[in-house]
Amino acid sequence: MNELGFIGPLKKEMSTFILLKRSVGNKYQSEVGVLKRFDRYLTKNYPVITGLPKVSVTDWCTKQPHEKRANQCSRASVIRQFAKYLAGTGHAAYVLPNNYYSPGPQYVPHIYTQNELMCFFTETDKCHFCSECPWRHLVMPVFFRMLFECGLRCSEARLLLVHDVELEKGCLTIKESKNRNSRLVMVSASMLKRLREYADAVHPFPDESAFFFPGAPGRPMTLGNVYKNFRRFLWRAGISHTGDGPRVHDIRHYAEFLTMPSNQILPWSTKDLFMINSA
Repeated sequence: MNELGFIGPLKKEMSTFILLKRSVGNKYQSEVGVLKRFDRYLTKNYPVITGLPKVSVTDWCTKQPHEKRANQCSRASVIRQFAKYLAGTGHAAYVLPNNYYSPGPQYVPHIYTQNELMCFFTETDKCHFCSECPWRHLVMPVFFRMLFECGLRCSEARLLLVHDVELEKGCLTIKESKNRNSRLVMVSASMLKRLREYADAVHPFPDESAFFFPGAPGRPMTLGNVYKNFRRFLWRAGISHTGDGPRVHDIRHYAEFLTMPSNQILPWSTKDLFMINSA
């Protein structure tokens, strides 16, 4: 039962909890890492417990130095779910109340100006060949334009497979994204032209199960790789970056901005969008 490597006093319960989550369709991957750290904490400090006393929960969920509030809330949410599972199976377990930890001020997305976008995409087009990531100079101009035009989340684009990109119809298949939802996304004619040229260069003999935007051979780009390049393009485009943003995720908010009610004035025209995609 303990296939996930837990070693603490609640190792069986943690393994069963994760299997239950996955059995109903949750991927439950990053949460495993949180539980493993909690497992090590319990092993060291509470090696013989059979439930979850309040002090074990609140001490471990205390905000760590240099940790963002959002990360603390994310950790606490996983432990809260696990505690609810324990309580439901007859264990004495302290369940953190809803909103026990304040997430702090809500982040305000950066809405790019037309000039910022033009400068940013110009810099992606200047991305040069790198032997460690041989497709980078081809991936980056297309990848970031796809986030921008289609409103995709970073991981939705990053994990696309070749067979998810329909180059005849100009359609993307996004599978099991947020809340396990799937959807189809249509692309513009200019974006489709760019996708076809990219596919001819990167996937001349397409493997349908390969990642459309490869990082290392056989693997997708990592989030760290995307963010590192994003920061470099921002800097070269003269766009200020602080510790709080802009974020890669902010690029997709432009697509949402284009869907504003018709009685509101958009900041620039569809012609400008075409210019950015055709740059």
